[in-house]
Amino acid sequence: MISADLPSLLQSFFTDRLLRQRQASPHTIAGYRDCFRLLLHFAKERLGKMPSQIGVEDLDASFIGLFLDHLESVRKNSARTRNTRLGAIHSFFQHVAFEEPAHALRCQRILAVPNKRHERRPIEFLNREEIDALLAVPNPSTWIGRRDRTLLLVGVQTGLRVSELIGLNCQDVVLGTGAHVRCLGKGRKRRCTPLRPETARALNAWLRERHGLPDQPVFPSIRGGRLSRDAVERLIAKYSHRAEPSCPSLKRKKVSPHVLRHATAMDLLHHGVDRSVIALWLGHESVETTQMYLHADMRLKEKALLRTAPLGVIPARYQPDDKLLAFLEGL
Repeated sequence: MISADLPSLLQSFFTDRLLRQRQASPHTIAGYRDCFRLLLHFAKERLGKMPSQIGVEDLDASFIGLFLDHLESVRKNSARTRNTRLGAIHSFFQHVAFEEPAHALRCQRILAVPNKRHERRPIEFLNREEIDALLAVPNPSTWIGRRDRTLLLVGVQTGLRVSELIGLNCQDVVLGTGAHVRCLGKGRKRRCTPLRPETARALNAWLRERHGLPDQPVFPSIRGGRLSRDAVERLIAKYSHRAEPSCPSLKRKKVSPHVLRHATAMDLLHHGVDRSVIALWLGHESVETTQMYLHADMRLKEKALLRTAPLGVIPARYQPDDKLLAFLEGL
């Protein structure tokens, strides 16, 4: 019966297609799982059916379009998140078309649903003054303060993704000559990232206090388990807010783990590191991904402008010569 196909197809999609054939990472599985949980809840409300009673014939291109609109209008997801969810749906219906050719036309129409174009905003990153203000906030007299300062220092110096940061185990930290950390990155690629002396010293002191086993997390929660992504995002936001009085420019920025990653890339770029090395450092799939950092900082563009200034003209950034003009320029 066609209406009974969806549960079995979803199960085979996750267990056979993703886990056995593609050997997808836990992060990919979790992302796809969340997408279909949202889709089934949406279908339950719209169709009045329990998820186990929903059939493939209930899901067509127009219904998928309504679901994507729901993500943006009700859940306030960005266009980027919408496209990520659509990617999971496309992957599933490619599987359906292969397993159940009777649904091929329906799958073809769903696969034709396009990604939504979205504005690419300049990336957010922290400068040296903002980084120093952030690192000065955690209280070194408490266990949590020492853990959090070490975590922030490692994050902003290595540029690890938040999943890589919370996935670090004690055995992944190599100290001494050639100090570095090892991580399993995106696409299941293992890479090593060198540590600056001050970061290595901070990690060494923390690990001596931590007394963890080799397979235990470097940065545990209070209960000894692994920190969650949300926990890291909350602690970074908390310290960023507390650093605002000493560094007002932080008020204009929403600091997240990925902003720390961008700060690493911009610091390397400012010190003349080649883009291909930055791509390897951050674990990017392509060197072209690092292109966005060239557009992010006005100082890099001003350096380029210095080389093209006409003779007799001293290039400089415009500064208003009147308080009222300065006020208007600051709006």
